[in-house]
Amino acid sequence: EDEIIRQILLGNKELYRELVLNYQKMVFSTCMGFVHNKDDASDLTQEIFIQAFLSLKDFKGKSSFSTWLYRIAVNASLNRIKRPVRTWPGYHKGDNEDERTLISVADNDDPEKMLIQQEHKRWVQKALDSLPENQRVAIVLSKYDDLSQREIAEIMDTSEGAVEALLQRAKAGLRKKLSHFRKNF
Repeated sequence: EDEIIRQILLGNKELYRELVLNYQKMVFSTCMGFVHNKDDASDLTQEIFIQAFLSLKDFKGKSSFSTWLYRIAVNASLNRIKRPVRTWPGYHKGDNEDERTLISVADNDDPEKMLIQQEHKRWVQKALDSLPENQRVAIVLSKYDDLSQREIAEIMDTSEGAVEALLQRAKAGLRKKLSHFRKNF
C-alpha cells in the first residue's frame, strides 16, 4: 500500500482505484452503521473516497492506511448524521424518513414477519442513534466492521481499556433502550 500511495502522489492517479476496491466494503459498512440507509451510505462512501483522495498528500503513514481511512469514514459519518436529513445530497422535498426506509415485499415472503423484522431494525437503529457519540463509534466499529478493540483504539486514538469500557456502556445502554421498546410494542 505504501508503494501504491507513493505512486499515486507521484501522479499515477489510476492506482487509487485499487485502494477504493480494497476498502469500499469496509467504508460502506461503517457508513451503514451510522446512516442506516443503503443509498445514503453509498453516497457517503463516494464522498469519503473523494475526500481521502484529496487528502492523500496529508497521509504521513503514522498509522496504517485503513486506520486513516476509518477515521475519515467515522468523522464524515458523524458529520452527516449531525446535519438535518433535508440537507443530504439526493434528498428531495417531500421525502420523509418512512419513504426512505420502505421495504419491498416479495410474493413469497410473509408480510407480517417482514414488518416485525423492520420494526425491530428500527428499534436497534433508534437505540444506536441515541448512544453518546464515542459509544456509538466504538459499537459501530465493533459490530458493523468486526474490528478488534486494539484496532478500534487506534482509530479512536484511545486505549484498549477505554474502548472496552465504551463497548460495555454501549451494550448496557442498548439493552436498556431495547427492553424499553419491547415493553411498549
